[in-house]
Amino acid sequence: MEDVFNEIIELHKKSLKELEDKKDIVLKIAEIIHKAIKNGNKILICGNGGSAADSQHFAAELVGRFTRERKAYPAIALTTDTSIITSISNDYSFEKIFERQIEALGKNGDILIGFSTSGKSKNIISAFKKAKENGITTIAILGSSGELYNMADISFTVQGSTARVQEIHSIVIHIICEIVESLQI
Repeated sequence: MEDVFNEIIELHKKSLKELEDKKDIVLKIAEIIHKAIKNGNKILICGNGGSAADSQHFAAELVGRFTRERKAYPAIALTTDTSIITSISNDYSFEKIFERQIEALGKNGDILIGFSTSGKSKNIISAFKKAKENGITTIAILGSSGELYNMADISFTVQGSTARVQEIHSIVIHIICEIVESLQI
């Protein structure tokens, strides 16, 4: 038991070092989000499975608050409306669940953030393509490079198992939220 615990802690240390080495990317993402919100645009966020939960977590921190009292920031997790998700899946395909929402809700100047531990999620790839067509800035928060890495305007990756990747993604979400709040829009 203790060996497993120690191994996980060592993996966390390695992942945190990787995050520290990518500080400039995280700061750039926070800057892009701050600018979009300041300009009256919104943040659209998507992912599958645990990454869907990350999407909802991120949107909740932006719309609610993170550490400071402030006005609500416009953010939508595209993972929450089961009627929309199931109707698009049924009428089109699961690959289009985020793309159709981008078409309906996104506009030039908005931001689409896609979480994917594999970097290969077809429904997020489709959403990024639609976002590009509509002048929406794309940010990929990934575990592996995959196709999304090259599609995105800016990409953050961290290596490791799905659990370690998602844990670092949560830290990245919190860092970004704290930075954006500190800039007082």
